[in-house]
Amino acid sequence: MRKLQRLFEKRSRIVIGLMSGTSLDGVDVAVTRIEGSGPDLHAELLGHASFPYPPELRALLLDNSAPETSSVLDLSQLNFRLASEYERAVRTAAAQADVKLADVDLIGSHGQTVHHVPDRIDCGGAETISTLQIGDPSVLANLLDVTVVGDFRVADMALGGQGAPLVPYLDYVYFVDPDETRGLLNLGGIANITVIPPAADFDDVFAFDTGPGNMVIDSLARILYDEPFDESGHHAAGGEFDDAMMAELLRDPYFEQDPPKSTGREYFGTPYAERLVTRCQEIMRNPGPNDLMATASMLTVFSVYQAYARYIRGRNEVDVLIVSGGGMHNDYLMERFENTFAPIPVRSVEEYGLNSDAKEALCFAVLAHETINGVPTNMPAVTGASRKTILGKICVPQ
Repeated sequence: MRKLQRLFEKRSRIVIGLMSGTSLDGVDVAVTRIEGSGPDLHAELLGHASFPYPPELRALLLDNSAPETSSVLDLSQLNFRLASEYERAVRTAAAQADVKLADVDLIGSHGQTVHHVPDRIDCGGAETISTLQIGDPSVLANLLDVTVVGDFRVADMALGGQGAPLVPYLDYVYFVDPDETRGLLNLGGIANITVIPPAADFDDVFAFDTGPGNMVIDSLARILYDEPFDESGHHAAGGEFDDAMMAELLRDPYFEQDPPKSTGREYFGTPYAERLVTRCQEIMRNPGPNDLMATASMLTVFSVYQAYARYIRGRNEVDVLIVSGGGMHNDYLMERFENTFAPIPVRSVEEYGLNSDAKEALCFAVLAHETINGVPTNMPAVTGASRKTILGKICVPQ
């Protein structure tokens, strides 16, 4: 364990973070230099790259993220296949950042979520929660000969937490401000919001998954246009949504569930999008594809705002909403968020010096760094866990 002891003693570390999100479109890699801990942590982004999954691999992941089409054989194979995909991504991103792999101290890998069950359901006669991220960190550690921290969600869930969201720790160390109450909105496949009061302590942070971010929009883009996503919100901008339809959608049980809460593809995946299309055709008058896309897009906007109005505004009215994630590139979404949240200003995370596309990968570099520091990074006020705990499994190659 001398390697781990030396890693623990280092003041400054080169850490690579990996994030492959609920959109199942590929892996983001952040090459970083990190020192310090908690509010005194400093992270320098040395490089960032995104690597799309090959079409065959993405199709297999989509199939194995749905109970009706998943296979034990496929999941076993994908657990190793993704580790190899991550290996190539790390090697390429490090080379592009002019960082030698031998100089990399640590890798933090979120893995690919294929199922997330944050609320107890029966399993062999006992009520159980669970989560499954594949792309095994031990395989990755031995392929690269670099220590890897992975499987970040399970420790929190073992203590009764939701295991998500985990980005609020990065939000806290990077964005806490002495004067402003800041709302951090991440628009990935799922949308989550973090609220940081002025001069907040660790336990003052409040966060949860609000519902779909890009997930339903992307599903409809594939269903209606055979496109991977609605680029810049072009299709949605050409359509109109229906108030009655929107009111029905916003009565979904997930939106009415009190935090802490988290969700994913198992709830807002393709079957949800298909039901949305069917219901829109029943309620709306001859909706065209653009109208359906506008409806899905506004569902993201209104579900976030409803969550803010219902669960946040009464306790911490935000001074600014700071947006990151892939949805930040959707001009239609951003314009609607600005209109809906006015007079609260809506700004890009990049105005604060943070690369939006690198943020989640950076988060897992930070979480891995803090795991080696022995610092708990789950937030019980966010996840509902019974106490703080150190996240992740440390995989040390010989």
